[in-house]
Amino acid sequence: MHRVVIIGGGFGGLYAATALRRAPVDLTLLDRRNFHLFQPLLYQVATGSLSPGEITAPLRAVLRNQRNARVLLGEATSIDPTARELLLADGGSIPYDTLIVAAGAQNYYFGNHDWPAVAPGLKSIEDATAVRHKILYAFEAAEREEDPERRRAWLTFVIVGGGPTGVELGGALAEIATDTLRHDFRSIHPEESHIILLEGSPHILPAYPEDLSVDAERSLVKLGVRPRTNVRVTAIDEESVTLASGEKIATRTVLWAAGVAPSEFGKVLEKCAGASLDRQGRVNVELDLTLPRHPEIFVIGDLAHVDQDGKTLPGVAPVAMQEGRYVANTIVDRLHNVTPPPFRYHDKGSLAVIGRAAGVADFGRLRFHGLIAWLLWLFVHLMYLVQFRNRVIVFIRWGFQYLTFDRGARLITGIPADRNP
Repeated sequence: MHRVVIIGGGFGGLYAATALRRAPVDLTLLDRRNFHLFQPLLYQVATGSLSPGEITAPLRAVLRNQRNARVLLGEATSIDPTARELLLADGGSIPYDTLIVAAGAQNYYFGNHDWPAVAPGLKSIEDATAVRHKILYAFEAAEREEDPERRRAWLTFVIVGGGPTGVELGGALAEIATDTLRHDFRSIHPEESHIILLEGSPHILPAYPEDLSVDAERSLVKLGVRPRTNVRVTAIDEESVTLASGEKIATRTVLWAAGVAPSEFGKVLEKCAGASLDRQGRVNVELDLTLPRHPEIFVIGDLAHVDQDGKTLPGVAPVAMQEGRYVANTIVDRLHNVTPPPFRYHDKGSLAVIGRAAGVADFGRLRFHGLIAWLLWLFVHLMYLVQFRNRVIVFIRWGFQYLTFDRGARLITGIPADRNP
């Protein structure tokens, strides 16, 4: 049997695996985690709307009925292209005939290595629970604080990055302050919190058309979020954020949504297989998503640099899913001695939600905002959840939250409160 090994159980890797379910191949899916994570809803875990188990699916359960597939828990550290072996951190190895690298991305802090400790991002379940801890603990600390200035700092939330993640996080945080926690405290008024969204571009949601960006900004302002554009952060510490202008914002809660970087596995491909990397560290691939001189190695998802129509494809879930399906079809075509066409991404649009019954949707010539965009966002995200069980639970959760404003997963976990920075 033709041996296919996939690194990563994210959108690209999992969609490639499921698309090969009827192919005459021996498939191995390797991941450091035993679950698939639906990253677009991480911010809802961070803000207490959903629990981690509701946006994850065990990889073994997803591929349980796929007879040609097995799942292995482990971390790939290197490859031997000559022997066609994948080398693992524990000293083991996995032979392959075709290798699909879908290693994903990580938070990127532009070389500021001390920022992650005080400004967690949103790329993993651990990130989401750390953000949730930071948000909820801020209100608890403000409740105990008697000094007005220090209390104001605890109730000031700064989100760095005005893309979809930052906008969605800002809207959810505003709803927590104005609705969910409004009557839960005695010494503070959560609705008086200051939520600041910092973006370096002239508009928030810079990848969207300007009219939708402006509409999203209006929606945020109505919720109580203060967007600030054309600003650059130069320093972050436990008590403040410093801007390039010299302004210092006193805050005890900074959340990072400003950038991601591709997986470090790109450097492994550069060293071992002669891959070339772009400035961000993504792997430059051929039109069929393979490495130059290595047609047996595919690179997809956030790690791949793919140009189409003069633009680089973004590192978003729809791109990774289409690349995963394409690679699976290409493998089957090769087994039948058929030359596959080059990969081409079909853009089905972009969606972002800004709080209750507000969102923006860009489908090229068709653009929506407000309630229609919000409903589209709900439908699309429900359908993309991997397991039917998750869809039902999330739908019920959203319905209950819409009616009651309650967020049932408001748990402060992780670091004990008395040792919280």
